[in-house]
Amino acid sequence: MNTFQLSCFLAVAEYLNFAQAAQQLHVTHPAVSQQIQSLEKELNVKLFQRTTRSVKLTEEGKIFLRDAQQIVAISERAKKRYTGAIAGNIETLSLGCSSFPCMFLLSDTLQMLRTLRPGLHPRLQVIPFQHIYRMLEDGDLDAIVGLKESSNMKIHALYKEVTKVPMVCICSCSHPLSRQKEISMNELKEERLVIFLPQKGALTISHLQGQLIGDRPPSEFYFCESAEAITVLVTAEYGVSVLPDFLVPDTPMISKIPLKDTEPVSFGVYYKSLQGNQSLKLFIQCAKEAFA
Repeated sequence: MNTFQLSCFLAVAEYLNFAQAAQQLHVTHPAVSQQIQSLEKELNVKLFQRTTRSVKLTEEGKIFLRDAQQIVAISERAKKRYTGAIAGNIETLSLGCSSFPCMFLLSDTLQMLRTLRPGLHPRLQVIPFQHIYRMLEDGDLDAIVGLKESSNMKIHALYKEVTKVPMVCICSCSHPLSRQKEISMNELKEERLVIFLPQKGALTISHLQGQLIGDRPPSEFYFCESAEAITVLVTAEYGVSVLPDFLVPDTPMISKIPLKDTEPVSFGVYYKSLQGNQSLKLFIQCAKEAFA
């Protein structure tokens, strides 16, 4: 089945005359008849009742009429979408994040970028941590927005810092720690912890969580695959956690307490090259301004 067959069917259904349908389509009468016969053979039904005096739609033809109209309309719409010189020149910027909270931080940056480059089409993806850098290397992403990884992790990309993010301890608002203005890592060593699975979090976070784990038994930890899951369990008072501030939603059910003696983590953009990618250059500039 192809759109020319369907166009022949629709023309005959409109005029109920093969000669007029052929004239409308600028083809020969036999060509229309051949297309209709081929379509009927494929569908295994008769679409028209034909005599020497008249042509009528069969019941099957009436049912198929709506399907044919929709298929041809979709085909025509697809053609129009890519008609003209501008249609094929859509400029895109593919950005990957390893978490939804990270993506939500990009609103102000993208608003500034839209003003500078209104024709740009950003494409945002949340991608599991274990796959995201491979996608950048393969060219499926223009850039990754997130935390700077440990130097021990071999990433074949350049990195541009946008801002520094402080680490915080999060606990439920009813937890005794919630009343403190700041807290040290030593004060958390007796607390039950809600943390990332080792392979799910960035190495900068995993290293800090590893310090808290020490030699304690697994029964004292609750492992999660996302910051959102960690937040839910902390809210439900399963334990406390340590995360970069931006990964924690602002909610009255959770307290965020600054961590003493911990360095803020670097937040920025990984990319392979800025050469020939003006949109990515502008994105990084806008990000620096937005986070400043």
